[in-house]
Amino acid sequence: MKIAELISWFEEWANPAWCESWDNCGWQIEPGILEERARVLVCLTPTLAVMQEAIAFDANLIFAHHPLIFNPLKSLRTGEAIAEMVRLAFTHNIGIYSAHTNFDQVQDGTADVLAQILELKEVTPIAPTQAGLGYGRVGMLAPFLTLQELLEVIQRRLTPPNLIFSPTADLQQTITRIAVLGGSGASFISAVVQTGAQAYLTSDCKFHQFQESRDRSLILIDAGHYATERPACDRLVQKFRFLNLDWVQLSHQDEDFRQFFA
Repeated sequence: MKIAELISWFEEWANPAWCESWDNCGWQIEPGILEERARVLVCLTPTLAVMQEAIAFDANLIFAHHPLIFNPLKSLRTGEAIAEMVRLAFTHNIGIYSAHTNFDQVQDGTADVLAQILELKEVTPIAPTQAGLGYGRVGMLAPFLTLQELLEVIQRRLTPPNLIFSPTADLQQTITRIAVLGGSGASFISAVVQTGAQAYLTSDCKFHQFQESRDRSLILIDAGHYATERPACDRLVQKFRFLNLDWVQLSHQDEDFRQFFA
């Protein structure tokens, strides 16, 4: 399959026109590779380490969740990470494509994969955007779990380096309904409360957002940005493997960018 065909296939599923106005979905760098047969390295975040990995594997496309370019660039200078990524991309004919907030909304996207990992039932979007699509997912646990058991399941299945949750007097309380949203999901707390969820799994939550959730009787669970979005990248690799690609692999150089002192 040619790169142009792969991108057309993907955009029928997760149209880049669905991305938010502040976002930058689609081609970040396209150095004239559309007619080449696709050799794809999938990652969460396009970094210099991922670029070097792509060069080593003779990949011609880095397919990333996070955009390389968020804001308009004013300059490209030697020694800057984005400038070096651009230089290497054109030198080695490696494209960089981003599927961000459009990928968050779709079936088998970031939130949907989290719901599947937790085996939620009767799943619907937290914040619908169009028929059957939207940000986040909320559903029923089957069987029901205590909060202690739910935290253990999240730790075991997502393996976050640090799991943060709202203080509660009763880890044995029964959780029946949970909401999930990969990446930075604190802005959806009010929408989650409206769904009737007892717990909300997301990431990048601040001190006062934990306070807000407690005051609104919502258990906030922060498993970290990397742990909540990386599984969807793995699912994307699985879907790409059903296509006629020359080669596809999940990056081993993706980084969490955080380290916790034990």
